[in-house]
Amino acid sequence: MNRVELVLDVRNATGESPVWQEAEQALYWADIPYGVLHRWQAERSQHMRWKLPQMLACMAPYQGDARRWIAGLEDGLYEVTLDEGYGSAFVQPLAKVEHPVPDMRFNDGRCDRQGRFIAGTMVMDMAAALPMGQVYRLGMPEQQTGQACNLQLGPLLTPNGLAFSPDGKTMYLSDSHPLSQTIWAFDYDTDTGTPSRRRVWVDMQPLPGRPDGAAMDVDGGYWICANDAGLVHRFTPDGKLDRSLSVPVKKPAMCAFGGRGLDTLFVTSIRPKGVDLTDQPLAGGVFALRPGVQGLAETAFREG
Repeated sequence: MNRVELVLDVRNATGESPVWQEAEQALYWADIPYGVLHRWQAERSQHMRWKLPQMLACMAPYQGDARRWIAGLEDGLYEVTLDEGYGSAFVQPLAKVEHPVPDMRFNDGRCDRQGRFIAGTMVMDMAAALPMGQVYRLGMPEQQTGQACNLQLGPLLTPNGLAFSPDGKTMYLSDSHPLSQTIWAFDYDTDTGTPSRRRVWVDMQPLPGRPDGAAMDVDGGYWICANDAGLVHRFTPDGKLDRSLSVPVKKPAMCAFGGRGLDTLFVTSIRPKGVDLTDQPLAGGVFALRPGVQGLAETAFREG
């Protein structure tokens, strides 16, 4: 059940934001610093990639159109249209943001259950430990004006681990910076897309790994990559650690359920520079686990 399979030895610098597209039976993900959007089609084992003009951190497909994606780049949220024939992408801005300091970018993000896109920003130099990160929302009703709306969840160091409960009424958010390593839960107003009653849900400081990207299963289990520990943790809805699964790399980055029964947990990872990788030659690869549970399909971005 816990066997790990290598999907692709792609050697991503920072593999993030995996998204399973059921209609295509394909996994999409990003390599952040290189600004590359990847696609792997399971049945044909076909790998394609598209280069974008900025770093690509997070993304979600448009409802009903596998060619169009909303994406968090460096300076805002963009619509990305993929041209499969030529392997090129057309990028146009949806909402720019004014970062409080230079050298910031978007980080983790996904759609809530209603199809709004929620994404956080961070200072790229984590060693600076600047709490300038914010969380933004784009969608109903902000989409009428084309402006990103600040959810006022900052300041944060490295917002991550964004996920929504099966009923959409609880929002989860982590801060993966070594100085924080906290996962919060919020009450989430599904009508307005507004989080409230922020509370510490899991303190990851005593546990192995830093909380990175996350996924949700049908029972409300919260799966989160434990960066630096080579693990993927599952927490029950009451915040109890249920199990931890191993991957053959130290820095798993984000996970997503996929496969025909949504019973495969795909895990992207990071290939760090300037370190000895003898003990983790597959760092930066994409892996598949069989955790024995069914995941929730990701909600697509809805245009109003």
